[in-house]
Amino acid sequence: MSSENLEHPFDPIVFKDTEILILGSFPSIQSFENNFYYGHPRNQFWKIMEVLTGYPINNRDQKIWLLKEAKVGLWDMIASCQRDNSSDSCLEEEKPNDIEALLEKYPKIRKVCFTGKKAEALFKKYFSHLSVETCYLPSPSPAHAAMNFEEKVVAYRDKLGCEKGV
Repeated sequence: MSSENLEHPFDPIVFKDTEILILGSFPSIQSFENNFYYGHPRNQFWKIMEVLTGYPINNRDQKIWLLKEAKVGLWDMIASCQRDNSSDSCLEEEKPNDIEALLEKYPKIRKVCFTGKKAEALFKKYFSHLSVETCYLPSPSPAHAAMNFEEKVVAYRDKLGCEKGV
C-alpha cells in the first residue's frame, strides 16, 4: 500500500447490550487483507480475549459471538487516513469516526478502552467532552514487545473487569 487515502473497511461490531467499546486506531494492512479486526496472525487481541472469556475463536463467527457474549464492541478511532505501513506512527491526515454518535446509539456502553496510545490520543483530541469512563489497554500488536502475553492478559483482565467472561 502506498501513501494514499484509505477508508476504514469495517463497520463497528456493537450490540444493543454492549457495555465496553474497544477502540483501536486503524486496521493494519493484514487486517485489510483478512477483512476483519486484528487480522495480523501475530496480533494477540483474539488470543487475549479467548483466555479472558474461555470462548473459542477459530473463525470470524466465533469472534463475533465472543464479543456479543462478553458485551464488548469493536471499532477504530480513524474513519480515513493516509499511511505507508501498519505502524500507528505512519498514520497521517486522520479523520475520526463519529464515536459520539455511536455512544448515543448504544447507551449501555459504559466504558471505552483503547488498544494503543494513538487511539487514546485521538479520542482525547476529538471527544474529551464526552462523559464516559475510559481506559488504556496495552497494544496487542506483535510490535509492542514491552509486555509479554501473560502481562497483557492480566492488564486486560484488570481493565475490562473480568474473570471468566468480561
